[in-house]
Amino acid sequence: MHIPDDFDAISDAVDTVNILKGKVWDDASQFDKEKDKTQFRQYEEACDRVKNFYKEQHEKQTVEFNIKMRVNMRKQVRARMGIWEAMEKLNTLVDESDPDTDLSQIEHLLQTAEAIRRDGKPDWMQVTGLVHDLGKLLYLFGSEGQWDVVGDTFVVGCAFSDKIILPETFAGNPDSYDAVYSTEYGVYKPHCGLDNVMLSWGHDEYLYHVLKEQSSLPEEGLGDDPVPQLLPLAPRRRIHTPHERFRRQGARRRPRIQPVRPLQ
Repeated sequence: MHIPDDFDAISDAVDTVNILKGKVWDDASQFDKEKDKTQFRQYEEACDRVKNFYKEQHEKQTVEFNIKMRVNMRKQVRARMGIWEAMEKLNTLVDESDPDTDLSQIEHLLQTAEAIRRDGKPDWMQVTGLVHDLGKLLYLFGSEGQWDVVGDTFVVGCAFSDKIILPETFAGNPDSYDAVYSTEYGVYKPHCGLDNVMLSWGHDEYLYHVLKEQSSLPEEGLGDDPVPQLLPLAPRRRIHTPHERFRRQGARRRPRIQPVRPLQ
């Protein structure tokens, strides 16, 4: 009897998952157990790689660039692949924005999904955890660099908040000197809500649009608006909204994402 090649590939993938699960998750989490978790996200003490990444991101994430990326996003099919194939391809990427871990991308995705499973959360949330970073594949399909794929997310189109990490690096962003974009509210109205602001472009929003169109994940996994509900699943990620002025409409999301916060 002939066994098709794709069957062998699936079998090999299952074996790999079982080996990784046996190594890492049979007992209590081993993730960076030797590290002091209170020292996570210490960007002032981060290596030059991380600081240089955020300097470039903060200088180049302009309103003009963000509009262009949202237009270009729907113009082409970048690749077709299964989830495990996507995870393997993603494994070639080292996230330059993360100062806290050197885990491979596959280990990080499996660890996230397993932590959600251990916490008794439903299957759809486990799947969301497994795929939450696959948008980083954008880096391999026409991005301008890691700065428009990974890193913390913030609002563009108004004055940049001093709560954003390494805020001094926005001095190199032309929007900081724009007559409108540099003002407190910029192009927005007070209390307009997160539904109505433009966030810096990256893998989270890209994957949100892909999954919204091509997956059967429920509303709780994706949300019902342009703000990616996958963001809170990404460890140590934050949406920076200056002066709390955009949070009102975002409050309704909190019950959905609170159970995931212990993973951060």
